[in-house]
Amino acid sequence: MEKLISGIAKFKSSSYEERKKLFAELANGQSPEVLFITCSDSRIDPNLVTQTEPGDLFIIRNAGNIVPPNQRNAGGVTASIEFAVAALGVQHIVVCGHSDCGAMKGALNLKALTDLPHVQDWLEHSRGAVEAVRARNGGDDSNILNQVTEENVLQQLQHLRTHPAVLAKLATGSIELHGWIYDIEHGSINAYDPEKGEFVPVEEHYAEFMNADEPALKSA
Repeated sequence: MEKLISGIAKFKSSSYEERKKLFAELANGQSPEVLFITCSDSRIDPNLVTQTEPGDLFIIRNAGNIVPPNQRNAGGVTASIEFAVAALGVQHIVVCGHSDCGAMKGALNLKALTDLPHVQDWLEHSRGAVEAVRARNGGDDSNILNQVTEENVLQQLQHLRTHPAVLAKLATGSIELHGWIYDIEHGSINAYDPEKGEFVPVEEHYAEFMNADEPALKSA
């Protein structure tokens, strides 16, 4: 806790002062271009990884970067997606998984989570990803964590398409979906390329934007 308190003091005297004009603008509203859905894992810092400023990303975080399919009973994730898409008008949605994901390890062994019933129920939203990978590997669970992590991102992208606000924007071409995997150890990101059917280095997938003055996102 001491680290947090000293950090607040440092922020006020340095980072805040350096961006005082930006914060003055943000005090009156927000207009993020990107909805960034990622894991709650403490090793993930979306703004650090993407080198973005406050106000650039509307962020949803939860165990396993999960997007529950749209249903009548709304939850926090569903409401946040609707608000970001329909009210804020984000133009891109990124679902970003990561290496060594504890949630995906849990999804691979749901029976071990009997003492964590809410976690167990939540990870049922990733069951399709686990079963798809197991089927491709003949039921062999050895060394499939990375495959499950990737498949889970793709499943959550499919879940996004069940949300009316997202589907409406997709129908008019006013929003684009992106699937990413962040490698913690190497500081790299792979993006899903639907034409190749695989995750490729972000520098390759978005090559035309890498040297642009105003980088943009290419839909996955």
